[in-house]
Amino acid sequence: MKFKIFIVAVSFALTVASSPLMAEDTSITVRVLSKDAKFIGSSVGGARVILRDKETGEVLAQGVTAGGTGNTAKIMHKNSGRRAGLADESAASFETILNLDRPRLIEAEVYGPLAQPQATHAASATQWVIPGGHLSAGDGWVIVLPGLIVNVMEPAATQKVSIDNANNLSIRANVMMMCGCPITPDGLWDANQFEIAMTVIKNGKKIAEQKMFYAAESSMFEGKMPVREPGVYQIIVHAYDPENGNTGVDKTTVIIK
Repeated sequence: MKFKIFIVAVSFALTVASSPLMAEDTSITVRVLSKDAKFIGSSVGGARVILRDKETGEVLAQGVTAGGTGNTAKIMHKNSGRRAGLADESAASFETILNLDRPRLIEAEVYGPLAQPQATHAASATQWVIPGGHLSAGDGWVIVLPGLIVNVMEPAATQKVSIDNANNLSIRANVMMMCGCPITPDGLWDANQFEIAMTVIKNGKKIAEQKMFYAAESSMFEGKMPVREPGVYQIIVHAYDPENGNTGVDKTTVIIK
């Protein structure tokens, strides 16, 4: 009889130890912050978030940040410090609940902005998370994504174009922060602070490098590409912020008649 009671007790203990009821729901909120700017959200397609167990590689959750870019006054201020909050209810996020039965070293990998594939970057970070140790209060888990969105608007890729009387081809590009925030002269993101330029390549060789200038329209820059003969040209437009090294690039190819 005692032996049977012992077997039952052991079986019960093993069942309890392995029961999913021992796990706890643990909420995690991930936000992706554009370097020197605001949160990456729905206006630029959001950023993909993948949560993995760093030790096993198991994917625990994944999704896309959704929402707005956040409160400018909370984010873009100089009085930052260890207790300065950045996010409010308008800040884009990816939220999930993990059912954890033990502490896990979780890796968050982010990739975006998804609506601007030529400008996408990836970043990752790791953090220990314990069962019931919610990672959602305040700003949640914030990961900074570097880069600038650069989008060559004119001429269109592989377009056959003619040059002007001065043997110049006009190039226009849209340049924004990764959150889609605008760049304007004397604005919060000052166009005068950025270096915008194009590199012109033909037959694998650089033939020119020209500065581009603000085009009197929010986030638009333009420049002239010198052309002396017909052919296929690759144009690489870069944007660079010397204050923090933030950089973005886009490329296009044109056929000069």
